[in-house]
Amino acid sequence: MTLQVVTGNHAAGYALSTAGEANRTARGAACGIYPITPQTEIVEYVAKFPFSKGRVVPVESEHSAMGVTMGAALGGARSFTASSANGLAYMTENIMVAGYYRLPIVMVAVNRTLGPPWNIWVDQGDTLMLRDFAWLQFYCEDNQEVLDTTLLAFRLAEDHRILLPVMVCMDAFIVSHTQMETDLPDQAQVDRFLPDLDLKHRLRYDEARTIGGLSWPQEGLSMRLEIDEAMGRVPEVFQECRSAFTEAFGRDPGDQLQTFETEDAETVIVATGTMATTAREVVRHRREAGERIGLVKLKMFRPFPQESLRQACRPASRIAVLDRNYAAGSGGVFWQDTRAAFQGHRDDLLIQNYLAGLCGGDVTPAVIEQILDDLADRTEAGSPAWIGIDEHSEVPV
Repeated sequence: MTLQVVTGNHAAGYALSTAGEANRTARGAACGIYPITPQTEIVEYVAKFPFSKGRVVPVESEHSAMGVTMGAALGGARSFTASSANGLAYMTENIMVAGYYRLPIVMVAVNRTLGPPWNIWVDQGDTLMLRDFAWLQFYCEDNQEVLDTTLLAFRLAEDHRILLPVMVCMDAFIVSHTQMETDLPDQAQVDRFLPDLDLKHRLRYDEARTIGGLSWPQEGLSMRLEIDEAMGRVPEVFQECRSAFTEAFGRDPGDQLQTFETEDAETVIVATGTMATTAREVVRHRREAGERIGLVKLKMFRPFPQESLRQACRPASRIAVLDRNYAAGSGGVFWQDTRAAFQGHRDDLLIQNYLAGLCGGDVTPAVIEQILDDLADRTEAGSPAWIGIDEHSEVPV
């Protein structure tokens, strides 16, 4: 491995490219590309990579970028792309199709606020609008996690027990354009970790097949059930891929749900992405002051790790769910799934939603501190609390 100071975009581009190159002894690699800030550097890296057996196809839109990627995947190539914000919105039809085709595509998504009004800063609403599609979703905290999760995503997606596409998500600019020390594995290590892709249902020149034709209701229902069963197998297969990654690269890529000081925590913060970094430091300082506070970082969002979350929060009586996203009229998406995970299991748990960092707002230690103070004063959960709306109060009550 080589320790280098690189951006999150560089780490993602490197992971996609070396994963594609690792399939050169099979049917090669392919990537449909279209630029959009703040993702553009990823596809620029991939476009310059000297694939031994692969093709990068510049197209006229994000919709076509996923179309090319799906076509290549149907041909048996290891296929991938990247996008962000309104690019993902334009790509939506084909994102949905890729999941129902059971194509093991990996897409890096740089979370950026959807417009209008136009905004290039971080907000998770772009990928979370796709939460009901047949895709796995992972949210990364830093550059190393982006690289490691992207490599692991290929092995997970291509496993015959799964065969579903994977979205690897990172915060715009905070991760995508920030440089940090990152271990870049050499090609030989990636080759050993990623076996050749063998897609059983790929198109073949000597065998007639129909993809995406009309099906009767019962057939369609059976296909949905197969996807649900595959989703149910993801946690176990993820752990197998995680163990293989640790053996191949000498470091742990991280569990699907990661805890910090939750063993006896009365209050737990649930966070994703870079907000978890800030929250962890606040938890550390409050622990030193004698408070029983912990952190749960959700790395895997689809499928949602309900049982693991319940176990992590067993000692808690209060949970603050931090959402860098907003579903109109419904609050934060992570909060919705967190509440659903505890429904019927805990009646004594106060779960409060805090909409923090929307549209690129800063989530500083002071914001986390005030969230914790606000949560401590509550006797019951209220409607989602908006952070940063009132300039005189960071936590409107």
